[in-house]
Amino acid sequence: MELPITADKAKQLHIGDFVFLTGEMYVARDAAHKRLMELISHGEELPIDLKDATIYYMGPSPAREDRPIGSAGPTTASRMDKYAPTLLDLGEKAMIGKGKRTPEVLEAVVRNEAVYFAAIGGVGALLSKCIKASEIVAYEDLGAEAIRRITVENFPVIVVADCHGGNLYETAPKEYRNL
Repeated sequence: MELPITADKAKQLHIGDFVFLTGEMYVARDAAHKRLMELISHGEELPIDLKDATIYYMGPSPAREDRPIGSAGPTTASRMDKYAPTLLDLGEKAMIGKGKRTPEVLEAVVRNEAVYFAAIGGVGALLSKCIKASEIVAYEDLGAEAIRRITVENFPVIVVADCHGGNLYETAPKEYRNL
């Protein structure tokens, strides 16, 4: 699926769908999210455009020779849960991380016709091979937690929360128990 994710694209996605993303997205974690929220609370301009943005919750390791980035596995998404509803309300359309989300985040996904994808944890070295370019665009002083713009090609994710109210973290265990 070509990035950016729009509301129309999000409406086509359903929990359990495997998707390969291609295009540009942002990378941001806790510290960067906190700084974005400080700017929002003061009515200041953000250093990134949130309209139809995808944010990958990841802190990369240093790049190896001839590579744009080091290991690039997902971090636990719940650490961004206090920030996510606001960013979704401001235009963000997709998040990538791992793990469950709060009811407030899931409601914001539905309200904003967005999507939450999970990337597979523990395979950061393999995921990094899908990243073709990486540049710091804000908060360089945060090191690995700086906001980056990355270009990905066939980046594998699974839809775990969709804009139709589906939540794979709720339905999958129930289905497994019924087997």
